[in-house]
Amino acid sequence: MAVRLSTCYSSSTIFFAASSFSHETKTILRKHFGIWVCQNNSKFHQNKCFELKASNVQPLNAVSLQAGAPANSLATERVVNPAQEDYIPFLETKKEESTLSIVVVGASGDLARRKIFPALFALFNEDRLPKNFTIFGYARSIMTDEELRNMISKTLTCRVDKRENCNEKIDTFLKRCFYHSGQYSSEEHFLELDNKLKGKEGGRLSNSLFYLAIPPNMFVDVARCAKHRASSENGWTRVIIEKPFGRDTESSRELTRGLKQYLCEDQIFRIDHHLGEELVENLLVLRFSNLVFEPLWSRNYIRNVQLIFSEDVGTEGRGRYFDNYGIIRDIMQNHLLQILALFAMDTPVSLDAEDIRNEKVKVLRSVKPVQLEDVVVGQYKGDCDGNTSYPAYTDDMTVSNNSLTPTFAAATLFINNARWDGVPFLMIAGKAVHSKRTEIRVQFRHVPGNLYNRKFGTDLDEATNELVIRIQPDEAIYLKINNKVPGLGMRLDRSELNLLYKSRYKLQQITIDFGYKSVI
Repeated sequence: MAVRLSTCYSSSTIFFAASSFSHETKTILRKHFGIWVCQNNSKFHQNKCFELKASNVQPLNAVSLQAGAPANSLATERVVNPAQEDYIPFLETKKEESTLSIVVVGASGDLARRKIFPALFALFNEDRLPKNFTIFGYARSIMTDEELRNMISKTLTCRVDKRENCNEKIDTFLKRCFYHSGQYSSEEHFLELDNKLKGKEGGRLSNSLFYLAIPPNMFVDVARCAKHRASSENGWTRVIIEKPFGRDTESSRELTRGLKQYLCEDQIFRIDHHLGEELVENLLVLRFSNLVFEPLWSRNYIRNVQLIFSEDVGTEGRGRYFDNYGIIRDIMQNHLLQILALFAMDTPVSLDAEDIRNEKVKVLRSVKPVQLEDVVVGQYKGDCDGNTSYPAYTDDMTVSNNSLTPTFAAATLFINNARWDGVPFLMIAGKAVHSKRTEIRVQFRHVPGNLYNRKFGTDLDEATNELVIRIQPDEAIYLKINNKVPGLGMRLDRSELNLLYKSRYKLQQITIDFGYKSVI
């Protein structure tokens, strides 16, 4: 599923009280695209702005131009209908062959090495990239093409299925990968990159995709250099950026203003890779195509909803970045808040981007400001388990010894509308906790006048029905129900109706890079 995040224009008072935390509050996911037009800007040529059309079946992503087109068709051609007036048969020519140039800016970094290149290889392995494509890594580090290939080859595996000739696929992919060293603010260096790109494009119709795997404070410089020196002259140019989109509302607006000096809105793809996970993409399908769930999806039957994101590792080298944002800005106000909006929204008029966005905005506007007494924050400390020691957050060399940045947060949100009035939404996020999991837990209300409260077995007053959507790991959807234990007498226990994805769909593993693969 393709995702697109709209620009943030919200007040920081909607969710967390300004006295405790400051952050963006209305970053809206565009799961499907409507029609976009270029901003009025004399700097842009008409042929560099493109209309993107949404489909009710297959949404767009950053490397597809129109829904429903073949996965490996990334070019845009104007097809002439012979029935059109003034049609001249002898001017009809064969469709022009195109090429795609993907530039990973920040290629020497951890994000590119562990996530972006594996995601691109997964797309290549499944024949989701066009026939003619080239990948260029761009960063400040001095590196040769071969050194880049050696670096990323360590993260490339055929993890989705047992396809034949995996090693040959890897070798073929690596031969398409090249590297250019340069400064992020240097137009001269980007011009050198552009010359290399043109050499690989071979005169074909060229489309360019820049993935900015760099800190947000470098986004505008790269957009400027790419626009002036390395944008496609006869195809489209698009830029993918990932959260955080600034540190608060004002910095987000400033970032947007800076990007729009050089890019049309339809050239900017703001992504949240967690929204590309299978179970998140399935959330609207689960709700709106199954009659058994939608009538129960309200305050009348649901007691509380828990949105949980936990990792069993610490910052591990990301301390410098993380210390500037903390767990609330890094996880809660984007990943979990987007899931909350998808979970709680009313039925949209259609699957069109704007219709989905409108319903999500209604939810976000209805969320009451969170009070300090409804928030708990913490920071993980060092610990020892036998011969194994676990460092504290402040043991990270890039983190100040007296840092108070939270690595754990729990908050209770309330949505002030007719569907969810009085239902607590618990958002929990933490690093270096006992388990790794991302899930939605929906606890239903007690059965009125329950006949079995006094029977032997489970206390049904506490064992309410619960729907669990486990996003990762071991993706699954399961419903906890109360059931009679076979045998004489009346003894009850709690059982599960379980849809385990790897069993049902014969998947060996839904890999960690699936979110990136989906949104790219």
